[in-house]
Amino acid sequence: MKIEGANAVVLGRSNIVGMPAALLLISKNATVTVCHSCTRDLPAVVRQADISSPAIGRTEMVRGDWIKPGAAIIDVGINSIPDVTKEEGHRLVGDVKFDEAREVAGFITPFQVVSAR
Repeated sequence: MKIEGANAVVLGRSNIVGMPAALLLISKNATVTVCHSCTRDLPAVVRQADISSPAIGRTEMVRGDWIKPGAAIIDVGINSIPDVTKEEGHRLVGDVKFDEAREVAGFITPFQVVSAR
């Protein structure tokens, strides 16, 4: 996917992840929108993005119907959820509901190229 000229949305404005991600995308000539907890109609904003980078810290918040078909999703979220099937009693998931998003996205982290439709 070409970054230059792409519309990118970064969910989260922290100085640790959100803002550096936004600046990195800007340095590659993407047009970047930074969203946060007070952004109105967040799903509609995300649906416009060619590239989306959720770093908001909310378990599986971004759903498949938020994603523009073919978009690149860079899920930066790291969230622990209970999982009795794991020895540790938990597993890590992102800020994106992966199973839903993979049906819509063109690319998604953990890195996976979604089959052509």
